[in-house]
Amino acid sequence: MTTHDPIPARLAALKTATTPELKAQWRDLFDSEPPPFNRRYLESRLAYRIQELAYGGLKPETVRRLERLGEELDGGDRKKSRVRADAMPIAGTRLIREWQGFEHVVTVTTDGFEWQGRPYRSLSAIARAITGTRWNGWVFFGLKNRRART
Repeated sequence: MTTHDPIPARLAALKTATTPELKAQWRDLFDSEPPPFNRRYLESRLAYRIQELAYGGLKPETVRRLERLGEELDGGDRKKSRVRADAMPIAGTRLIREWQGFEHVVTVTTDGFEWQGRPYRSLSAIARAITGTRWNGWVFFGLKNRRART
């Protein structure tokens, strides 16, 4: 005796559903108003929720492990958790900048940066020490363009 699994059909139907239909499904499945995000986000979250309700969610030990890994990554600092992990150069990276005929070498550390044997928390502080004026450290060391990317 074989039973037909309706879940794959429900997932496929998400692609052809209208946005108002997706929002209605959101209200049914999450018992809340849908967020003002794009269609793709709604589809992916609805697909996960449909499968979660049908097959079960993550095991409690998996949730605990993910939370523990997150804590190790950001130390529980909410501000730090919002920063993309790939935004910071890898520890050990050397940033080299010539300023007024002198070459300045900054080493990225796990806690921040090091310049002339002294630790710094930000590149802006180093740029200020080098130039005597306020600079965006990411711009000064060429890690970020001055103009916003379009």
